Amino acid sequence: MRQTWRWFGPADTVSTAQMRQAGVEGVVSALHHLKPGTAWSADEIAKRQAQIAALPGGGASGLAWEVVESVPVSEAIKTQVGDWRAHLDAYRETLEKLAGAGIETVCYNFMPVLDWTRTALRAPQSHGGTAMLFDLEDFAAFDLFVLERPGAFDDYPEPCISAAREKASKMHATEKQALQDNIVAGLPGANDAWTLDEVRDHLGRYADIGADRLRANLIDFLSEVVPTAERLGLRLCCHPDDPPFPLLGLPRVMSSLADYRTVLEAVDSPANGATLCTGSLGVAPDFDPVAFVDALGQKIHFAHLRNTKRIAPAHGARSSFFEAAHLEGDTDMIATIRALVREEKRRRTEGRADWQIPMRPDHGQDLLGDLDVRGMPGYPLIGRMRGLAELRGVMAAVSAE
Repeated sequence: MRQTWRWFGPADTVSTAQMRQAGVEGVVSALHHLKPGTAWSADEIAKRQAQIAALPGGGASGLAWEVVESVPVSEAIKTQVGDWRAHLDAYRETLEKLAGAGIETVCYNFMPVLDWTRTALRAPQSHGGTAMLFDLEDFAAFDLFVLERPGAFDDYPEPCISAAREKASKMHATEKQALQDNIVAGLPGANDAWTLDEVRDHLGRYADIGADRLRANLIDFLSEVVPTAERLGLRLCCHPDDPPFPLLGLPRVMSSLADYRTVLEAVDSPANGATLCTGSLGVAPDFDPVAFVDALGQKIHFAHLRNTKRIAPAHGARSSFFEAAHLEGDTDMIATIRALVREEKRRRTEGRADWQIPMRPDHGQDLLGDLDVRGMPGYPLIGRMRGLAELRGVMAAVSAE
């Protein structure tokens, strides 16, 4: 597999020089400063490519922008209101510009309002480092007693409500604000200033949109953009919901193998594919990564090899979890990598030009010097370098079998 690394641009606390020293082969990036629904220009894309190709002190990094993560799908497209058709035009224009720059893989997601959701961004771990954490009862405390979302009490069982009420009663105002900030931090740099009224306003736009409607809107979106991607030789790949269950009354439509089958079969094209994120999908107790690869391997265009560990409290199908070390969570990473390497071998036998699947370590723990840097949550240097080294070792061993 192609060993890539996510980079947020010049403001990232990790430099291109450090990525090169870590053995990174390619870079995953995006133009986060451009609003969803805005077409990316050739100049902006070229600027980011040049930043990746250069070392901070001068000279060439030897790295290139290989995967876009992500070209965001606007809320207007997800809800099909307002300027959503103009946003579709902008999305197609962006694909044209990316193809012109030689970039072939584009990751996106279709999660309403928020991207990944956590209640703590740096939860202390027993080894002295920190990791991102989703605590279901802390989340319920926010939903029920901070946000005070209408209808929220219908979404939780009584034991969860009681625990959330007790937690909320003991929170100071600063703790409630910190919890709110953590929950809306999923989109890097985009949502960290939302007020509660703004959150309520965004949620209100989905009042009449259930899972069936959102899935239909996703299929409509793909029907509009996949023909462009296929003509350009691009590979689109949808990231799963994170976590893979409904939150804040919002529907989720990419949380399981069945969800992916439905969407990929609805718009059947080599340009319409999946991002296999073992950490997101692995929060579900019944997730089988090998079965996912066996079923959809030919459509997997990108892999996030990260691990999560389910912990208490859990209520029904929804569980608390934290970002585990890459080989220590609930996902059998060795079996997953073996299945992906087997898929790569099948592609090579078929003569596919895209036989090599780009992967990246994701959501590493903060370790050692990471604790002093306090960079982008989930994207530390040392924690991810540990993860990449472990994954690289597994890949080498499995490939030699």
